[in-house]
Amino acid sequence: MRTVLVGIVVSAMAATGAYARQQSDYLIGSQDVLTVTVYDQPELSGKFNVEADGSFAYPLLGRIVAGGLTLRALEVDLRKRLSDGYLKNPQVSVAIEQYRSQRIFIMGEVRAPGTYQLTGDMTLIEALARAGSVTAEAGDEMLIVRPPDGRSGGGPVLPTDDENAEIIRVNTRDLQSGVLSQNVALRDGDTLVVLRAQSVYVFGQVKNPGAFATEKGTSVLQALSLAGGVTDRGSTGRVFVVRTVDGKKKEFKVKLTDTVEPGDTLIVKERFF
Repeated sequence: MRTVLVGIVVSAMAATGAYARQQSDYLIGSQDVLTVTVYDQPELSGKFNVEADGSFAYPLLGRIVAGGLTLRALEVDLRKRLSDGYLKNPQVSVAIEQYRSQRIFIMGEVRAPGTYQLTGDMTLIEALARAGSVTAEAGDEMLIVRPPDGRSGGGPVLPTDDENAEIIRVNTRDLQSGVLSQNVALRDGDTLVVLRAQSVYVFGQVKNPGAFATEKGTSVLQALSLAGGVTDRGSTGRVFVVRTVDGKKKEFKVKLTDTVEPGDTLIVKERFF
């Protein structure tokens, strides 16, 4: 999966104008550092820190409110202000020098979980690349937990933390296959949770007993194959499962075509003769 993810990221960022489009649509916030360039006007060009109230001090014009504006909207505002008695047809561009105001949180089965700056229109694939991609224990599903009403809060939000949070489920296999609808654009305050793969335990007369990551819909036969298959002393007709039902562990016989569930323990017993 890692190779596929990296390939998709490279292709996406190589698209013409992708980075410029991301910057133009970015919403400016406090602590961001802006680079303002006015063509042929070095005294009006430079780097500016957006302060806690969302504004910054700018030559000639005083304080400019930038918080909540896109970079494109700020360019239009500065161009209009500078045209009003200062410059004739000024050419203004605004870019992000440092992203500081918006964050996302990445948790679960990734190589480098933590807090990351949200840059431009960051997508799920780009975020996973930042976190070093998923681990070998990652399952087939990821969750994006999105705080309600744009409230980013001060830290990660788990699915159980806020009943009003939006839960977006992403299929890992579809994502790695290039299904664009799965490559969700992230927002400020989003928490990405990469879930661990479901595990089934296989013991008894199998060649390599142990715990194995399985996908939804895995059959008993497929689980036994993960364990190297049945030994010469084992019987495929004597496979039992230990499963928790209503809080109690129960053991019952299963067929090779039956489906295993997360947490199941399969036991292959010896032949009668």
